[in-house]
Amino acid sequence: MTEITHLPAELRPPEPGTIALVTGASSGIGLETARQLRDHGLVVWVAARDVERGRAAAAQLGADVQFVRIDVSDPMSVTEAAEQVGALDILINNAGVNPGGEDITGTSLEQLRNAYETNVFGLIGVTQAFLPALRRSAHPRIVNVSSGTGSLTWNSGPNPQFDWERPKGGGLAYRSSKTAVNAVTMLTAQALEDGFKVNALAPGLRRTNLVPGMSVGGDPTEAATGGLRLAFLPDDGPTGALWSWDGTRVPW
Repeated sequence: MTEITHLPAELRPPEPGTIALVTGASSGIGLETARQLRDHGLVVWVAARDVERGRAAAAQLGADVQFVRIDVSDPMSVTEAAEQVGALDILINNAGVNPGGEDITGTSLEQLRNAYETNVFGLIGVTQAFLPALRRSAHPRIVNVSSGTGSLTWNSGPNPQFDWERPKGGGLAYRSSKTAVNAVTMLTAQALEDGFKVNALAPGLRRTNLVPGMSVGGDPTEAATGGLRLAFLPDDGPTGALWSWDGTRVPW
């Protein structure tokens, strides 16, 4: 079988009544992803830990968009959200943090725990909580928002994508947590073979709240469209891979 290295540019139209949930959807890539899902006619759940901001985001997006509180680091809120949402076809694990810190000499254990608690353990907890609903879907899809900075291949060799980056070894907490997300994605895809498509998205450098004061980076709209490519994959589409926002496959 020929390995798929690039996703189709055109999005496959979703079936009527498809239900999607996006975590960390009160701003940035998450909010834009929810907007695009709505524009494609989906029923969308905007999930966020801040109730006021989450409700405002859902109200901004209008009809067929509902808010559900999810703090991915709070298992109780995740369980309650899964009960509230009920049916689900598409789960987009977008919630994430960048706690700062630099290389091994300048990153605290607290910063590492913060990154892993949200970016890794929170992602796993949300996925586990919504698996019963996804198993009832005819076309279950899981998209984990990761990062190209988590690619061991890209980090260990010359790569033009990182010309803007900090010195080698920097960003230990965030980058290593995204490497873990990539591994979780691959192993989840291997475990869920019954119609599931589980993939990770490298959204590229974007102007979001993840790095306060960032003056560089692209529009979150492009990254969100990349996520929709994975959310709308056909049943013969790829699973268990890391994909760039532009549809090209990223090496582990």
